[in-house]
Amino acid sequence: MVEYKVRDASLAAKGRLQVEWAEMHMPVLMSIRERFSREKPLKGVRIAASLHVTKETAVLVKTLAAGGAEVYLAPSNPLSTQDDVAAALVEEGIHVYAWKGMSVREYYNAIGFAISSEPHITLDDGGDVAGTLHKLALGISDESTKYALETAGVRDYVKLVKSVLGGTEETTTGVIRFRAMERDGKLMYPIIAVNDSYTKYLFDNRYGTGQSTWDGVIRATNVLVAGKVVVVAGYGWVGRGVAMRARGLGARRVIVTEVNPIRALEAVFDGFEVMPMSEAAELGDIFITATGDIRVIGLEHMLKMKNGAVLANTGHFNVEIDVEALEKNSISKREIRPFVVEYTLTNGRKVYLLAEGRLVNLSVAEGHPSEVMDMSFSNQALASEYILRNAGRLQPRVYRLPQEIDEEIARLKLASMGIKIDTLTEEQARYISSWESGT
Repeated sequence: MVEYKVRDASLAAKGRLQVEWAEMHMPVLMSIRERFSREKPLKGVRIAASLHVTKETAVLVKTLAAGGAEVYLAPSNPLSTQDDVAAALVEEGIHVYAWKGMSVREYYNAIGFAISSEPHITLDDGGDVAGTLHKLALGISDESTKYALETAGVRDYVKLVKSVLGGTEETTTGVIRFRAMERDGKLMYPIIAVNDSYTKYLFDNRYGTGQSTWDGVIRATNVLVAGKVVVVAGYGWVGRGVAMRARGLGARRVIVTEVNPIRALEAVFDGFEVMPMSEAAELGDIFITATGDIRVIGLEHMLKMKNGAVLANTGHFNVEIDVEALEKNSISKREIRPFVVEYTLTNGRKVYLLAEGRLVNLSVAEGHPSEVMDMSFSNQALASEYILRNAGRLQPRVYRLPQEIDEEIARLKLASMGIKIDTLTEEQARYISSWESGT
């Protein structure tokens, strides 16, 4: 019997069409599904997943199910669920607990629902399933564990954690957290850092987020980017993509703020202006945060901004813009458009916050294009298989997927695009693997 809680099960027919559209644009993952259907490498495995419930995620989840897995799916953001897709997945036999616009309590109820499956593998986009499960095992009591317990139930969480074979994580933010847990000796089972695969971060983070972030900003505001001054906080792979697309959309100036001197220097060499946020705050028309850190845009910055400045975040958590300070220090607040809230500051100037400071590309738009998620979710599927094949051999550490898996995904993607590449001759292979040849 399928356990589920979605907004409207009658939306399934519409959701099926969306999933079919994604499947048409995800050939690598579909080829993996074909093999999984034959080999059933995940037979008998329970997977607890916290992922954005989108049409692309549906293709991944259906692939895992084709491989024999029983999947319990929770969202990884309260605003990112596509309700029609959630309904369609229920019809596919997936246990789903998700709808767009969840409260904090409902969100962690969903995480608890996934944990209640007593999983063999966890799949994360932001670390909430594995993170909450670890907190429960460590006896940490906070808002997340309190609400998760309402659906997960009381059980021996130390024993449960020890029975988990491994997990995956596909965000920069999540990987940072799991590495911190490993450093502190708190990580209790192996985590595959899917985000560290080249076929993930070089494409998903840069091209996927770069395009989908601007899709979200434009859908929410319908502002013209050409002629504007855009400020991008952070020049990791996400920030690179956002800045590159801002330039392509005709932004008059693109300013990057950074704390890492190497990334700042790279931004300069890429042709962008670099300065502290305290200076950029006075210049920008549109601000987009992409750092994964807290209070990157604070009240002191907002008070310096032009009247009408637009604020958006594309980092995983809604902590990069100090929304709490904005709420406390505004004369008035009103929703002027869907996902656009106007705040009148104490100095009389207005700023516009998009999507409550949450992921603008998934809260307002549809997230990354299917073509780029094809590679990201192929990594997720193959990471699940890798965990099973290496069960008992992996330590409670954060691992990268082997390079040969990364390269195989790239080869499959190239083949799906009709692109051929060279191969080394025997002589060339010997030459680059030897040391005897001199100048």
